[in-house]
Amino acid sequence: MYLVAVTFTIAGDRAEAFAARVQQQAVDSLTEDGCQRFDVWFGPDGPSTVFLYEIYDDRAAFDVHLASPHFKAFDAEVTPWIVDKKIETSVLQNG
Repeated sequence: MYLVAVTFTIAGDRAEAFAARVQQQAVDSLTEDGCQRFDVWFGPDGPSTVFLYEIYDDRAAFDVHLASPHFKAFDAEVTPWIVDKKIETSVLQNG
């Protein structure tokens, strides 16, 4: 399994719009065959800090996600709203 954790810091005036958009992105992503989990959490200070936790079957499934039309549209829309973005990945070996 391929694990992805993303932490966003969003410009204050765009935080509510980002919150709505990222929740839709989670719904869209979960329709992908290789996406097992897509959780969205907000920081204690409200929607200006957003944490994503995603699980894919493997790196190839994540690459399919990155190439999907819904991801490309999401990325193009929200990139200007992002102050900071940290991505961490890991491979979980079975057994």
